Amino acid sequence: QVQLQLSAGGVVQAGDSLSLPCPASTRSFTRYAVAWFRHSPANERQFVGTIHTSGSINVADCVKGRFTICRDNGIKTAYLKMNNLKPEDTAVYYCAARDAILTAPYYTRVDDYGSWGEGTQVTVSS
Repeated sequence: QVQLQLSAGGVVQAGDSLSLPCPASTRSFTRYAVAWFRHSPANERQFVGTIHTSGSINVADCVKGRFTICRDNGIKTAYLKMNNLKPEDTAVYYCAARDAILTAPYYTRVDDYGSWGEGTQVTVSS
């Protein structure tokens, strides 16, 4: 089990950039895949992207080209890096993690994950 925290949200203007950190409290962070989901009135829990244990990433088509993910195993933190934010990106963002072997596929479903952060509100104004 891993404990996750998501912070550094807030209100930004369209076109701005924002990075959401997801620090993990675990001795075995390198074994975990990390993902982000978002909840808005239009979507119950939408997949945003994930980073595998290898560092490879899979980003949803709706944010491809604007969002990316990186991880710093030294400080046990993964980051959702959001660029060119749009009002439709407004949502509560959640990070999640699960133990994963190197050869596992990308996990993109809510029920793939057992550890969740508390979520943070990101509001993009026009």
